[in-house]
Amino acid sequence: MITRVAEYKRLEEMYQESGNQLYILYGRNGCGMDTLIKLFCKEKKSFYYKARNASPKEQLHQMQREIERQFGTTLSKDTYDECFNRIKSGDPTKLVVVIDGFDKIVKKDASFFESILKLKAKRLYPGPVMILLCNSSIPWTKKDMAACLGEGISKVNGLVKLDDMKFLDVVRAFPEYSVAQCVETYGIIGGVPDYLNRWNGKKTIKENICNNILRPQGYLFSEAEDFIRGELRELSVYDTILASIAAGNEKLNDLFADTGYSRAKISVYMKNLAAFDVIEKIVSFETGGWDNAKKGVYHIGNHYVNFWFTFLYPNLSDLYTMSPEEFYDAHIKDDLDDYLNQYFVSVCTEYLQLLNQVGQVPIRLSKMGTWVGKMGTIDIIGQNEQRDNVVGICNWKEKKLSYESYQQLLATMKKAKITAKVIYLFSAKKFDDRLVELAKDNPQIVLVDMTEL
Repeated sequence: MITRVAEYKRLEEMYQESGNQLYILYGRNGCGMDTLIKLFCKEKKSFYYKARNASPKEQLHQMQREIERQFGTTLSKDTYDECFNRIKSGDPTKLVVVIDGFDKIVKKDASFFESILKLKAKRLYPGPVMILLCNSSIPWTKKDMAACLGEGISKVNGLVKLDDMKFLDVVRAFPEYSVAQCVETYGIIGGVPDYLNRWNGKKTIKENICNNILRPQGYLFSEAEDFIRGELRELSVYDTILASIAAGNEKLNDLFADTGYSRAKISVYMKNLAAFDVIEKIVSFETGGWDNAKKGVYHIGNHYVNFWFTFLYPNLSDLYTMSPEEFYDAHIKDDLDDYLNQYFVSVCTEYLQLLNQVGQVPIRLSKMGTWVGKMGTIDIIGQNEQRDNVVGICNWKEKKLSYESYQQLLATMKKAKITAKVIYLFSAKKFDDRLVELAKDNPQIVLVDMTEL
């Protein structure tokens, strides 16, 4: 079971602070927020309300019913002030008030947030209180929440976003798996807690793909489109754009030529997808070789959406007519390693970030990124405040990282107009013998095989 240990500790630290607090907690569906809230509220005095899709009047009525039932009281006024005036912990203990899906309330009824601010200011409830307003709409939180809450947002102590879990969390969640299997799992479903909790570490990657993704009754069978449909309209347009990106059309002009949509329309829809954390714009690490870098490159940032549009969407008819095992062998097996290389780069980047945190990188890195060139890519670039660099390349598919790949890296570095204090060579398998000998004599060359990750 994936648990959010870091976020739990952070909430506990907030809880221990003196006075009243108001925090907004948000993350995508499946982020593990429900489990986190249950764990945090365990053995604490708390009131939890799950907002409905309802009219303002019905929403208030439902909250009234739950307060009356939980606290054994009768509410005489139909206001949120009255609701929060009747909650209690029964002793000096700090009360935790959780409103889950608060966006469903505040969009339609401004009096709700006004009452929340009164609650925080001790105008409704005299005891110490920690208020958690939760929601699972990332686009609304990023784009519309501030306007919806108005000046009152300045009274919010902080926003806590529940991001996807890191690769290290995946490794911890599947002790039965090799590092390679963890990379495969991470590349396919990413770090979404609900997805990871459905994955069976006692079964092979193929078995998990067949059971969870390719079978109609599988948990992830329709998840990609359900996820997009949950926040965005005009699914046909979004599917067309995502399918085009997955097919290799990474620039706006390429998408225009492939989809037939106008550039203006594509830009609007891409902004919506970016607000939803589905796609990301890859900006090359800033170097002197800007003329040789690709500009305006888009990738699908959501791991599972990318997997679905790469392997399932183009072969949807076969998905319904083949057995899961037949589909896997026909459409996934041979191309999976090529697909996973991008996620091996992410894993190696995370590894280097961890080394940097504990002072194991020769220079203290202040920023990291990727350089995407017109004629070659540098998978990893890290730079310190003095603009000294480390670079890295990552080999997932080939049986060994070749000496030629190292030479290609040096040529690409010239195009990027950078030098490096240290060059990290990451390989999922082996290294060319010449690279092994080179690393023995040159401390600036560091070989890292996958077992070290």
